[in-house]
Amino acid sequence: MDIEQTETGDSLEPEASSGGLALAADVLPAEIVLLPQSTRPFFPGQVMPLLIDAEPWESTLKAVKEAKHGIIGLVLVKTENMDTLDTHDFYTMGTACRIHRVQKGEGKLQVLVEGVQRFRIQHWATKTPPFRARVEYYPEKHYQQISEVKAYAVAIINTIKELVPLNPLYGEELKVFLEHFSPDDPSNLADFAASLTTAGKEELQEVLETRHILPRLEKVLRLINKELEVARAQMKIREHVEAEVQTHQKEMFLREQLKAIQKELGMTKDDKTAEADRFRERIESLTLTETVQQRVDEELDKFSLLETGSPEYAVTRNYLDWLTLLPWGKHSQDRLDLDAAHAILDREHEGLDDVKERILEFLGVGIMKGEVSGSIILFVGPPGVGKTSLGRSIANALGREFFRFSLGGMRDEAEIKGHRRTYIGAMPGKFIQAIKSTGTANPVIMLDELDKVGASYHGDPASALLEVLDPEQNSDFHDHYLDVPFDLSKVLFICTANQLDTIPGPLLDRMEVINLSGYLASEKLAIAKKHLLPRVLQRAGLKKRGQLRIDTAALRRIIEGYAREAGVRRLEKYLGKIARKAVVKLLKGAQAPVRVRVTDVEEYLGKPLFERERHRSAVGVITGLAWTAMGGATLSIEATRIHSYTRGLKLTGQLGDVMKESAEIAYSFILSNADRLGVKPDWFKQAFIHLHVPAGATPKDGPSAGITMATALLSLARGRRPVRKLAMTGEMTLTGDVLPVGGIREKVIAAKRTGIRELILPEANRGDFEDLPEHIQEDMTVHFASHFRDVVPLVFERQAG
Repeated sequence: MDIEQTETGDSLEPEASSGGLALAADVLPAEIVLLPQSTRPFFPGQVMPLLIDAEPWESTLKAVKEAKHGIIGLVLVKTENMDTLDTHDFYTMGTACRIHRVQKGEGKLQVLVEGVQRFRIQHWATKTPPFRARVEYYPEKHYQQISEVKAYAVAIINTIKELVPLNPLYGEELKVFLEHFSPDDPSNLADFAASLTTAGKEELQEVLETRHILPRLEKVLRLINKELEVARAQMKIREHVEAEVQTHQKEMFLREQLKAIQKELGMTKDDKTAEADRFRERIESLTLTETVQQRVDEELDKFSLLETGSPEYAVTRNYLDWLTLLPWGKHSQDRLDLDAAHAILDREHEGLDDVKERILEFLGVGIMKGEVSGSIILFVGPPGVGKTSLGRSIANALGREFFRFSLGGMRDEAEIKGHRRTYIGAMPGKFIQAIKSTGTANPVIMLDELDKVGASYHGDPASALLEVLDPEQNSDFHDHYLDVPFDLSKVLFICTANQLDTIPGPLLDRMEVINLSGYLASEKLAIAKKHLLPRVLQRAGLKKRGQLRIDTAALRRIIEGYAREAGVRRLEKYLGKIARKAVVKLLKGAQAPVRVRVTDVEEYLGKPLFERERHRSAVGVITGLAWTAMGGATLSIEATRIHSYTRGLKLTGQLGDVMKESAEIAYSFILSNADRLGVKPDWFKQAFIHLHVPAGATPKDGPSAGITMATALLSLARGRRPVRKLAMTGEMTLTGDVLPVGGIREKVIAAKRTGIRELILPEANRGDFEDLPEHIQEDMTVHFASHFRDVVPLVFERQAG
């Protein structure tokens, strides 16, 4: 037999047992049935129920029952998959247990077992369930009172004592242990202490396989101390959480007590009463109409009767909140100073003299009346010409609050007139929101992108605007949410649009239209120097103007080659691009200031987007003038004779229906009047003509190219090119009459930019040309034609005009 020796030399021999016969029940069989355990090993002395699946292990328990002795071996396995067990998955050491009770229910077996002795597997009798094996037992020894063993045992007992207060479950298990064993038995104590811990199955199996008492006690003491640390940490966390919960509960309880005391003493009010009082305080500072006052009183009476938890309470509260937050009767004082308004417009905008004059006339009428109201202004022009900023300048000149919102893409009528309160999340429309946001009943409200309002099954917002933008109706504007009239007649409405075609006629009739045609190159240059460049430098963090210098010639090159549109938005973008590149150079150590010359522009911005427009002069080629959303442009309309096999007309250049009709009218007119126009009578009989309008990728439409197309066809038929450098625009009828067209300012500017100084315009557009600023009319020779016969000598005779 093995003898353990301590450092002190004390023997760990078992005590001599008295002789006697062993009971039949105490004799353990040499071959037993084994039941695998996947989670943790079972220790001798443990008494606990096992819950196992009935289907795979019922045969195992049946085999134990047939063996009569009621002993089963519980052995830990290395795998979690119990379906593919093999004998190699079993640990060699296990615990022989006596089965006391087996109960079956719902596919499970509950087996109450009691650990008896350790054993080691010697030989496998069967290698499939039910597993059987011959085993060797290791009975527990009764050790003498050795000081080292006793020290370990006392240490373990003391640790268990510390664990018990931290977790009541430990106390229950300790009670069961003391009922069956003596705490002076170190072997049973070690196994019991190990079973208390939540250590991993490998650590617990190592304790089970340690037969000698001292190493086993040492391992168990290490595990039980670790368990104590975990329990203390859990207790600390639980105490912290409980303390926080108790604190919150205490605060809530005290707060409720304080509310009750204050209410009893009349020092405070409940939430509903406080809300109602706040609404009444707001009303005192407002000038309500009789209708609105009556509605507010009714809603306050209803509000006082509602329970705070009812859905109607929140709806009524929100409604009263909106009603009392609106500035009923509150108006800001207008700054009626025409000179100050003129100074503000000049300071914030370059050029646009005719537009400024129209604005000052409008403001002057308001100053004469004593108030600016009753009119709606509509700024129409290409993007980037300053429509929105002009509206802001008008608000600054009048000293009024300014609110802007975009109508682009708006398809729901409720955006204008609000939602009815029956809907969840209902709220007023944009105009009432604007009034609330500005805090006055006479702000300047800007409606951007009026020409881009849509329509859908939700309604037509453009039709809803009719009431808002009608001075005769908007004094009693009814928002669906408020359901009481609000006076919008003191509001100055300013609208913007890029074109008038998509604006409904009834809506357009209610507005005073001011056209912003675009800027000349000289105006853009001044705007870039005075406004755009300082703003760009500030955004780029270039606080000192000396850090970046852009030559005037370079600015002209940017305007002509990269930003030729009517507005200045693209010009600002390119200046910003130059500023960003300059910042990078400065951060890399470049010497300040970074100077941009005309030769450096391509380095900063790449190749120019626009080449210089050239005036082309050839047979069948005539220069026309066109209006685009980006401003004016010149078009060289080309006509050529393809073959003489048959007669016909081919049109290319992505022409719209109206422009195709203009070409057909021009062809019909020239064909029917060939003899009077100096064309051989039989020239068109065998002439297939191709008429092209560059550039082919750009869609084009409109009637203003009529006389240009007719002139191109006449030039081709006569075989003569124009005798002078000129451009023309005008609609033509089948009888040769020249009708007026639009966009005269843009077209004249486009001609000047190309270097053309002689134009042919319809006689009916004489007034439009004469209304242009002098700096645009300067150096221009303009001929006015009322019939095509006025056009022919101007194009083909040198002494004409």
